[in-house]
Amino acid sequence: MSQRDRRTIASYPTYPEAERAIDYLSDQGFPVERTAIIGHDLQLVEQVVGRVGFGRAALSGAASGALPGALIGWLFGLLDWLNPVLSSLLLALYGLIFGALLGLLLYGLQRGRRDFASVSAMQPSRYEVVVDAEVADQAAKLLNRLGSAAAGTTATEK
Repeated sequence: MSQRDRRTIASYPTYPEAERAIDYLSDQGFPVERTAIIGHDLQLVEQVVGRVGFGRAALSGAASGALPGALIGWLFGLLDWLNPVLSSLLLALYGLIFGALLGLLLYGLQRGRRDFASVSAMQPSRYEVVVDAEVADQAAKLLNRLGSAAAGTTATEK
């Protein structure tokens, strides 16, 4: 993003509220290409999705090995090195077996230090709608018409 002279015109606790404000500005004919939504106070949220044991480690490894094996086999078939169906199935089977063994080995090497699976995401605590300084007053007036008291805090209310 280029360094522009911008002003914060509103702050919202959730992204959908900030998105709603930009959508409203767009509906009013405002040049939305002069706006941005900026997330502040990022935090890492790691959501635990389940327990991992030897069975799940083997299954995960098998799935991770089978798909690339099938794709590589399909490519070999396209290049006419082998029969496409046979090469895809054969390499998928090899990938499945090798992936399962590798998944078991890696899980065993951890010795129970991480017996869970998780998904990580970055989450801001608030979202600011910023606008180029030349048109910030116009945008703030439009958002005040939206009823910013229900949607967030505008710069004029601070």
